[in-house]
This record gives sequence, C-alpha cells and structure tokens, in this order.
Amino acid sequence: MNVILNDEIIKFLQTRRLPARLTVPQVAIILGFQPCDIPVLVSKKLIRPLGKPAPNSVKYFATRDIEQVAGDSAWLSKATQAMSENWQARNKRLANNRLSNSNSNGIAHP
Repeated sequence: MNVILNDEIIKFLQTRRLPARLTVPQVAIILGFQPCDIPVLVSKKLIRPLGKPAPNSVKYFATRDIEQVAGDSAWLSKATQAMSENWQARNKRLANNRLSNSNSNGIAHP
C-alpha cells in the first residue's frame, strides 16, 4: 500500500491526545487500512461501532478499543486475512459477472 501522508493525516498522527470517539478515516489511519476497508472489518465483527448506528449513518469507534486491537498482532493478522479474503471473493464475483455477460452476448469462451 502506497501511503502519501497529507497535512491532515500528519496533524492527526501528531495529536498528543486522541478524541474518545474516532471516525472511519481516523480508524483507518490508526489501523493501517484504507477507509473503504473499515466497513468490511465491521461486517466481519472485527471492530464494533459505538451504539447501534443506522446502516447509512456516520459510524464512531471507541479510541480505546481501536488502540487495543492496533497493538494486537494476532488481531492485525486476522483483519489482514479477512481483507484478503474479501478482495478475493470480490474479484471472483467480478470475473464471473464478466464471463456471464460475455456469454450472454453470444461470445464463445473456451
């Protein structure tokens, strides 16, 4: 993962005391994932948002919980594996969709 740290990320990382609640982009920075990966970690129950937010609402996470899992190499390995499996499944679905779309267009495949 190529990471280009913009001024906002650098400022956040230099904060002496993090807020009690973190947003998805902040959680992604601390855990070393992309913001688009955080919903996958939530769906796999590897992290839990605070309260019971509606599916389309802003999610907040407890800083204490995020810092705890960020320091756990076994959890990080599990989360990394979950992301890998997610991308493999997604790529397989996309490939299958492309194949079925091309078959429906009358194009023969070996």
